[in-house]
Amino acid sequence: MRLRTTTAAAAAGLLLLTGCGAADMTQQASPFANAQGARTVTLSVQSWVGAQANVAVAQYLLEHELGYRVDTVQIDEVPAWDALSQGRVDALLEDWGHPDQERRYVDDKKTIARGGDLGVTGHIGWYVPTYFAEAHPDVTDWKNLDKYAERFRTPESGGKGQLMDGSPSYVTNDKALVENLDLDYQVVFAGSEAAQITQIRRFAQEKKPFLTYWYSPQWLFEKVPMTEVKLPAYKDGCDADPEKVACGYPQTPLQKYLNADFARTGGKAAAFLKKFRWTTEDQNMVSLLIADQKLTPEQAAKKWVDSHESTWRAWLS
Repeated sequence: MRLRTTTAAAAAGLLLLTGCGAADMTQQASPFANAQGARTVTLSVQSWVGAQANVAVAQYLLEHELGYRVDTVQIDEVPAWDALSQGRVDALLEDWGHPDQERRYVDDKKTIARGGDLGVTGHIGWYVPTYFAEAHPDVTDWKNLDKYAERFRTPESGGKGQLMDGSPSYVTNDKALVENLDLDYQVVFAGSEAAQITQIRRFAQEKKPFLTYWYSPQWLFEKVPMTEVKLPAYKDGCDADPEKVACGYPQTPLQKYLNADFARTGGKAAAFLKKFRWTTEDQNMVSLLIADQKLTPEQAAKKWVDSHESTWRAWLS
């Protein structure tokens, strides 16, 4: 859930999520990935709930409508491209923009194939709670953020205001933005989307001010209304040099990618995943069921599938 347009260093192992427990996937492939002739599919799952929602619905339909065995692998953004290229996973259903990896694996090596639009447009930004923006309207202009730095200060940010980010593995320009815009803030990583959500909800419950890196689509907006801070307008190429970024984040249609061999030989499963396309509202519905109502991914997927047959039937044709 976040617009990620530049590549950040991300070190993460792969976790095989099966009923038998978690296996270290760093040096091995899923036994079901790229299995020639077998009715199996391995899907990459990113750590944010929107990506989990995509995979939950795709897995449910692959299993219940097409008769495939589906394996899921939890993996961070940049390592997911390596795993996809090597055939350790078959498909990645939500990418927020990694141009370096796209050039390397899609255009040059041709080990990864484009799978088309997910149908959801992603955007990263800086947000404050709407209750604070309504009381202090000028906070929504980045030029006024230093005026409120003391209000956003936390023990973790020292004497500066806190800009809360999620996982260090997420692609973010925030440290460069703080430096290049000469802001009196410190980027503090919550550690994960779940940890960031916990902190946001705690701040909101206490009606405290906060400034956070956040992204849409994201179900939390329904529970904690937030207002975006206007950063310098994004223009093509303004984020080309990660050290000199001084602009906001773009709006980007989220993309799907398939292992190139799987795209050619994956039969009905590959065809289905290429056609898989839904809306922000669809994704948020399933995400809310998983993250807020605590349904299992399969339960959430079934609930969506049961009420949206006219949408998913087209993916099977």
